[in-house]
Amino acid sequence: MLRVGIIGCGKIAELRHAPEYLENPHCELVGFYDYAPDRAKALAEKFGAKAFDTVDELISQVDAVSVCSANIAHAEATIRALDAGRHVLCEKPMATTLADCEAMVAASRRSGKLLMLGHNQLFAEAHVRARALIAAGEIGRPLMFHTTFGHSGPEIWTGTANTWFFDKKRAVLGVLADLGIHKTDLIQFLLGDDIVRVSATIKTLDKKYPDGTPVTVDDNALCLYETAGGAVGTLHVSWTLYNGREDNSTRVYGTKGVLRMYDDPDCALILERSDGTVERFDVEKIATNDEQKAGKRASTGVIDAFVDAIVSGKPTPAEGGQALKAMRVIFAAERAAQTGTTVSVDQSPVKG
Repeated sequence: MLRVGIIGCGKIAELRHAPEYLENPHCELVGFYDYAPDRAKALAEKFGAKAFDTVDELISQVDAVSVCSANIAHAEATIRALDAGRHVLCEKPMATTLADCEAMVAASRRSGKLLMLGHNQLFAEAHVRARALIAAGEIGRPLMFHTTFGHSGPEIWTGTANTWFFDKKRAVLGVLADLGIHKTDLIQFLLGDDIVRVSATIKTLDKKYPDGTPVTVDDNALCLYETAGGAVGTLHVSWTLYNGREDNSTRVYGTKGVLRMYDDPDCALILERSDGTVERFDVEKIATNDEQKAGKRASTGVIDAFVDAIVSGKPTPAEGGQALKAMRVIFAAERAAQTGTTVSVDQSPVKG
């Protein structure tokens, strides 16, 4: 039985990690740690576990941890746990600097323990099927793509108007790292191809603090990506889609057809071939923040994949080295937006 603990006791821990650990038959949820002891105590009581006084105390009592703290604390907690010989599932974004991301991967390699990121898009059924269809040549050579991820903002998800997601000191990065990391990693996953060039516009268009001043992180980002294989496409992520529902759609256009993922309310995966034939696949819809906040069972598949990778040794597409490649693109997009230039991304194999 795998003993697990959770570091950071916000909504992601409460609504996703803890419930999904409890439902997995191969693990035991031992306890929680948070810099605010009352939050750890509250989740410990809710889920029948222990609240630990220090992060080191929690780490000493478990085999694996979920790091669900604010962005700025990801690297320190992850490296500490890996160096102690514990497996780590870290929430996205991986870290707030490229150097920290690289150090996390190095710690995983050094310790021989798994580092996995909470990139749930890679486990959504339509995306898994789409990857296989693309690899099988069903749309021919991929030429273009368009991917979007947007909703009305993290304050809805967290239930806090002045959420830490808007705090530059704790989040450092905005919507591009929060939602854009998912879709950046997804495009590389679907195509089996690295993004190597990026230009971007990253803006704060509307989000404000309770006093009416603009938040100091971005709430919209539009990126133009080019892969090593020559495919080009756009990414749009937003915290200002005020229509009351998420847009989590992706399209990949090839020489023989188009794959549509989560852009149709009635069918999660549609293949439109160049000969005019259409194939609609019976796959599950993607889990949404709204469903989980409302208490509906909407597993992301992340926890099961993490536990399975540890218990059975089954590889995971969300391991640290792959996640690092996506983070390289995010940091390149930040530079591109700041300089108004197109930035090349070094996607050399990770050392170590």
